[in-house]
Order: sequence, then C-alpha cells, then structure tokens
Amino acid sequence: MGERMVVVGADATGMAAASQARRLRGIGELEIVVFEKGAHSSYSACGIPYWVAGDVACADDLIARSVTEHRARDIDLRMRTEVTEIDPVGRRVLSRDLDTGTQGWTGYDQLVLATGATPVRPPLPGIDAEGIYGVQTLDDGQALIDGLAAVTGRDAVVVGAGYIGVEMAEALVRRGFEVTMITRGAEPMSTLDPDMGALVRKAMVGMGIRVVRGTEVTGMRTSAQGRVRAVTTADTEYPADVVVLGIGVQPATELARRAGLPLGESGGLLTDLAQRVHGYEDIWAGGDCVEVLDLVSGARRHIPLGTHANKHGQVIGSGIGGGYATFPGVVGTAMSKVCDLEVARTGLGEKDAQRAGLQFHTVTIESTGRAGYFPGAEPMTVKMLAERRTGRLLGVQIVGHQGAAKRIDIAAVALTARMTVEQVTALDLGYAPPFSPVWDPVLVAARAAVRAVAHG
Repeated sequence: MGERMVVVGADATGMAAASQARRLRGIGELEIVVFEKGAHSSYSACGIPYWVAGDVACADDLIARSVTEHRARDIDLRMRTEVTEIDPVGRRVLSRDLDTGTQGWTGYDQLVLATGATPVRPPLPGIDAEGIYGVQTLDDGQALIDGLAAVTGRDAVVVGAGYIGVEMAEALVRRGFEVTMITRGAEPMSTLDPDMGALVRKAMVGMGIRVVRGTEVTGMRTSAQGRVRAVTTADTEYPADVVVLGIGVQPATELARRAGLPLGESGGLLTDLAQRVHGYEDIWAGGDCVEVLDLVSGARRHIPLGTHANKHGQVIGSGIGGGYATFPGVVGTAMSKVCDLEVARTGLGEKDAQRAGLQFHTVTIESTGRAGYFPGAEPMTVKMLAERRTGRLLGVQIVGHQGAAKRIDIAAVALTARMTVEQVTALDLGYAPPFSPVWDPVLVAARAAVRAVAHG
C-alpha cells in the first residue's frame, strides 16, 4: 500500500477531499481512512429547516452520497468513531469507537481536518432541559421532528435570528405552532444592515411570528419533570413547549487546539491558499473549522457555508491527489427566504466596512423584479455600498420576492473582480419583461451609487 490519507469528518469538506483524491490516485497508490463520529455522511445541514417544515420528505433526501456508496469507492469510512487526539509529531490520530469503546492509533501521511462547526449553546440555567433543540445534524433534525410530534402544547420559542433561526421560525409556524423569536440584535439577520433586517421582520410579523428584539435570554424555566416551560429574559418570560436554538456556530477546533495547530481570532484554523494548515506540510483543513480570506476587506473571517466547504474539499483532494488547486477567498455571499420573501447579501455591510476602516457611501433603491407593467411584478429593495472617492463596490443586500435572491450573484462576481459601481452600471445583463425591468434593480442601485460617489 502507498500513502495513507486520514480524514477527520465525513461531511462536505471531508468527503469531497476523499472523493477527489480517490479520482486522482488509484487503489493501491493511496489508502483513504475517514473517521466520522456521527451516523451520517455527505448530507445537507442547510436543508434541515425545510425538512422540518415539510418541504423535504425525509432525511434520506438530504444525503448526497451514502456511506455504502463511499465505501464502494474504496474509502474506508468508519462511522460512529470519534478522533480524540492528534499527534502531529508522530503523524497519527487516536480514535474511539462510540459503540464499543475500542480505542486505537492510526498513522497518516496526509491528514485532513474537516471537523465543521458546533452550535453555540450558552451556559444558561435550564439550557439542557427536555424540549430544547439545536439544529446541526440529521440526528438533531430527527429529534426535533419527533419532539414536535409528541408535544401537546403549541408555544414555540426560537432563540437567535440568524439564517437558521429565521428559517426554523417559519418551519414551526407551518407546523401549527405559535412562534416567538428572541434576538439581542436590533433586527433579525444581523448579517444585514438593520434597515434591511427590518424588512425581514415585517414579513415575519405578517406570518404571525412575534419578534422580540434587543433582548438577552437569561435562562429557561422548567417543570418538576425537567421539561422546558418558558424562556426567561431580564423582565419577563415567554411560554415555551419547544425551544429551538439558532444562536449561531463556532469552529469545532478543540481537537486542533490541543494539538497546538494555529488558530485565528475566531478560533478557526489558519490555512494557506492550498488549504494546508500554516506550518504543516502534511495537515490540511477546510470547511466550517477554518477561517477564510475576505476578498473585499482583506481580513480573515469565519464564514460557515456549504459552498465554501465543498470547494475546500476539492482543493485539498487535488493537492493530496497530486494535482494543484487553490482557494483564493470569499466575498461573503449568502441567501435565505421568509415565506415568499427572498433575502440575499454579499460583500460588506455598514458595520463590516467600518470595522475594516473603510469610508463609504450607501444607497437604497426600490424597484420591481419584472417590468412594472408585467403581471406579477413585485417590489424589491436593493442596498449598495461603494467606497468613497474610488467608487469600488463594497457590498450589496437585496430583499424582495421571486427572482430577487439570485440577483446577488451579479454583485458577487463584481466584488470578486473588484469592479467600481460605474463599471457595474455598464454590465450587459439579460432583459425581458417577465424577468426584469429594462434597468435591472442592481443596475439602478449602481447608478445611484455612482451619483453618491460623484457628490461625495
């Protein structure tokens, strides 16, 4: 047997890396061993809220490639097996079978860390009570679905108003619950500027969701039997038969930290363009456990998204497989929906730009997703940030209806190309009345930004 590649984590990055390396290097040249402490591999965690809501029929629909399929490609995938220690000097990892308790060391020539992220679970009184759920894995999703079916009360509280929190709030409404969302932010979706987040809140309120803003949760009131009964704040409490935590995630890098591997400010692993961990030629990392370069601000950030994770895996697998690839960075593109309201953003928001020390103009325009006279034309709001004097595009946020969210890709490409807003106005975008006004909303915003820069 030739080299051995050991992968820790069998979701997007880990299995993409293993699969790409197997494509490039045949059986006998490269042994691939993958350790996964969970019960599933290669699944879409982003789809869990839609499974809970009923849009996705079952967990199997969220699995891109099964354990059996991976093993058929001569990938030694060891499920329910947790890696508990990394020995970079001895080039080996210690693993433990969670079912039998059996432990053992496995040597490696190349190590891939794809440990993902863990949900933030604050140490609040009652946080471990029955009826409180996180939503990170398929097992989490199944536990929530089972819990919703068993509970008799209809009061649900979502703590946190990020993408997962907002999506879970809608899912719970669709399952017949009275939903309260509590966020310490000024508006839902803190990755949006507050004025754009207010549009999301308005849509949520229209669905019957009570949105409590600027409020810290202080604990959970529980019954004598240990089941959650209410979520408490400094001055009141909110009845809860079910609580879903959507506070966010943090890089799962405790294993790497104990091994002395380099971590950034967010706690994510630091890697080079080929996804090698800084200072180590034989250790690679990608996905939600690493920091990525923000191409707009130049800073390193933790941005946990499946799009990045899959690309990281491809890059790592190419490097280990004898090819060459790099991951240059991101511009921070993300999107979601609330009922029929589409929400998207890319680049920097106002706080991001201020943190980066940039001076900028902002413009916000109202338009429609189709020609105004065409049936079904609905409103769309586009906010754009441009750097003062240079006019470089810094960021875009879009809130609207059908066809709104994917327009963010125009801005993502423009940001990657470091275009100015004036250059954006000249983009040759497609036009037909069913799809866009003659001046696309992104172009209308860019024209307004050009005027702001000229007068600034």
